[in-house]
Amino acid sequence: MKFGKKAGREIKLGIFLTIALFLFVWGVNYLKGVDIFTGHIRFHVQFEDASGLLETNQVKVSGVKIGQVSRIAFHPDGSGRVIVTATIDRQIFVPDDSEIYLTGALIGEKELQITLGQSSRGIQRGDTVPGFVKPDILDVLTTQVVPFRDRAETIMIRTDSLLTAINTILNQESIRDIQYSIEGFQRTMASLEKTASIAETTLSRESDRFANIMANVESITTNIEDNNEVLNHIIQNINEISETLASDDFRSTILNTASTMETLSALVEKINAGEGSAGMLLQDDALYHNLNESSRQLELLLEDIRENPRRYFNISVFGR
Repeated sequence: MKFGKKAGREIKLGIFLTIALFLFVWGVNYLKGVDIFTGHIRFHVQFEDASGLLETNQVKVSGVKIGQVSRIAFHPDGSGRVIVTATIDRQIFVPDDSEIYLTGALIGEKELQITLGQSSRGIQRGDTVPGFVKPDILDVLTTQVVPFRDRAETIMIRTDSLLTAINTILNQESIRDIQYSIEGFQRTMASLEKTASIAETTLSRESDRFANIMANVESITTNIEDNNEVLNHIIQNINEISETLASDDFRSTILNTASTMETLSALVEKINAGEGSAGMLLQDDALYHNLNESSRQLELLLEDIRENPRRYFNISVFGR
């Protein structure tokens, strides 16, 4: 069959436009990371919040890219939830109980990470599975830093208020009082330092005496230990004496002694009053002088007998 020149040009133009359109579609998908010559599965992931996720972000399993995000839209029910359409390689088996997380690095784009499940059934085209948000390092740091920031702001506000109050309270007179207090404290510290120096000097000078005292104490302790048995006997004797003092016989002896002392006291009172011979002897001066004179005369008589015995005694050996 023969075509005219005009029809041939139209056919060539159509083939060229078809090839160009194909190359355009292939190029766009290639730039998106989709190979149209390879089979793919598109499924949907539902998130409450998909902040930071963009179309063409990668879908990974164990850090290996298996697809990409092809579309992000709100849920048709108007709840505000987000539906993310993911396109993955058909050759990768993803169980339908797998967990899909929205996560990202500290610096870089977000991505979907799939934690493979244990089901024998794989995700099918058009399935909708729940998605989870895994906080990245920046989110964690933000969560941890915000409370500290708020607390730091509170501390700064309180510090500013405190400084304002201090500036209000500390007038010139108060400052002078504080200076006087500081000077007094310095003088006290100087006195304590001087006292400590004197004490150190005294202890250094009396160290030998202190050593001797400690040696004596140690010697006394040693003697007590060596004479422990003797001390026990002494204590036992003291106990026996205490028991004796507490006995009825000793109390009776004390009572008798007290009675005797009362009798003796009464006798002395009678003698002092001049009653009886002893009282008269002690109280009558004339009797005392007579006795004294008689004693003197007796002494003179005895002296005369000693000097002149013949006057009183006639002694003859041969008789009269």
